[in-house]
Amino acid sequence: LGVDAVYNGKVVAKDANEKILLNLLNKYSKARIIVSPIGAQGFIFGRGNQQISPKVLRKVGKNNVIVVATRAKIAHTPVLRIDSGDPEIDKLFRGYIRVVINYREEKIMKVV
Repeated sequence: LGVDAVYNGKVVAKDANEKILLNLLNKYSKARIIVSPIGAQGFIFGRGNQQISPKVLRKVGKNNVIVVATRAKIAHTPVLRIDSGDPEIDKLFRGYIRVVINYREEKIMKVV
């Protein structure tokens, strides 16, 4: 899956790899990751988006991750999962996270 980077409404990188993302994180002080879980499996990191590596996640931080999903997708996704390849990062992201499911509507979901 591709990862694009946007700054002030302009695309600054398309289909960025880990190296590009880390360079952008050094250049721009604030960053957020907007991600959608993969199907009913519920993976938000580690499957299909390897460029969002443990190094990238560590720099951005859990509080700057926004998970978005449709109501239909969430209805078939009992929990969210992370498999970053770094047990420390996986532990950091476990717990509960807000998921945007509609305009001004969120659901709290467990990350395992």
